[in-house]
Amino acid sequence: MDIKYIHNLFLKCSSVSIDTRKIEKDALFIAIKGERFDANTFSQAALEKGASFVLIDNNDFYVDKRTILVENSLVALQELAKFHRKYLAIPIIALTGSNGKTTTKELINVVLSKKFKTKATVGNFNNHIGVPLTILSFTKETQIGIVEMGANHKKEIEFLCEIASPDYGYITNFGKAHLEGFGGIKGVIQGKSEMYHYLLENGKIVFINMDDPLQKSKSKVLKTYSFGLNKESVDFNISKVTANPFVEISYNSITIKSHLIGLYNATNINAALAIGKYFKISDDKIKEAIEKYIPENNRSQLVKKGGNEIILDAYNANPSSMAVAIENFLQLNKSTKIVILGDMFELGKESHQEHLDIVKMLEDQECVSCFFIGSDFNKNKMDKKNFYFYETFDDFSKNILPNQFMESSILIKGSRGMALERTLDFI
Repeated sequence: MDIKYIHNLFLKCSSVSIDTRKIEKDALFIAIKGERFDANTFSQAALEKGASFVLIDNNDFYVDKRTILVENSLVALQELAKFHRKYLAIPIIALTGSNGKTTTKELINVVLSKKFKTKATVGNFNNHIGVPLTILSFTKETQIGIVEMGANHKKEIEFLCEIASPDYGYITNFGKAHLEGFGGIKGVIQGKSEMYHYLLENGKIVFINMDDPLQKSKSKVLKTYSFGLNKESVDFNISKVTANPFVEISYNSITIKSHLIGLYNATNINAALAIGKYFKISDDKIKEAIEKYIPENNRSQLVKKGGNEIILDAYNANPSSMAVAIENFLQLNKSTKIVILGDMFELGKESHQEHLDIVKMLEDQECVSCFFIGSDFNKNKMDKKNFYFYETFDDFSKNILPNQFMESSILIKGSRGMALERTLDFI
């Protein structure tokens, strides 16, 4: 495989695509084999839809001179991204973590874009395919690249760092996510810390939240730029944080009023502030960027419906993110409160205990109506007058009483597969 030759062809193309349904004119189409289909079969269709070249790894689907045959299309995509990253030689910020990656990435992007031409991961396209595609979306006009990295096994972050070669890194937190794949919380910490190891070995800079004891302990041998709440020995100090329900943050004489809900989002904002200060974005531009950012896609959205004020946080969930969401919700100054929680996935042998721990968090909250949906929560039933358990979402929806949710503050939280945003149809 002559990666330089492929890269020269790539530079003549408008974009890279792995999906003929979304292909752009003059794109480079890379045929990736999936679990359910072989994209090699779409090589002819890609060219007919306007692709300039197609890259395949099955000679049975060779079309003409516009077809590039390689041994493995996925490996070719990854090697092309590595080559392109070195070709551009721009600063790249990488971030990972158990919770808050996508929100933090978007906040960093809106802040830095006030001064630089930035390009960031789209959505949560952050795996072994998404990261290379993100790198290949960067151009000579891009001044700073922002790359989100996800993982559910050890060695994945290490591999993604080898592709992106980041100059800066940030780990949002080490939480109880993908416990099944990582083999427990120790595996999560080891897996996420692979970013620290890469940055240390290459003499790069790590952004550190000094309010996180684990980040603080791991940063002693790293080149860092640190931030924290009321900390003396940090590079960027935050003086005050509140959330009722929207996060407000103060530093120096600046107060920022965000559209993000929950104290857990304060850390995400603080990271974006610190990175903005590192790159010398002015305070007024930072304030403007954060205050204009409005979350989407069921991530800590505030929805008003039927006289209710709903915190819709149904994009995803794990024990760490659910616990902090509940803690934040309970501290809100609201009279009538309801929580609607869905099962958390990919917890393996820890699943029973983690779901039980969430139920126990609410055991003494007699003034809060608690609805638990899913087979894992249903295995942890408690006989309390304010607790309601349902095996499936259909069971829940069929048993909702007329006007059961009125004039209330409601938290909706669950894993993506639970699709709890459907609850809005019944409120």
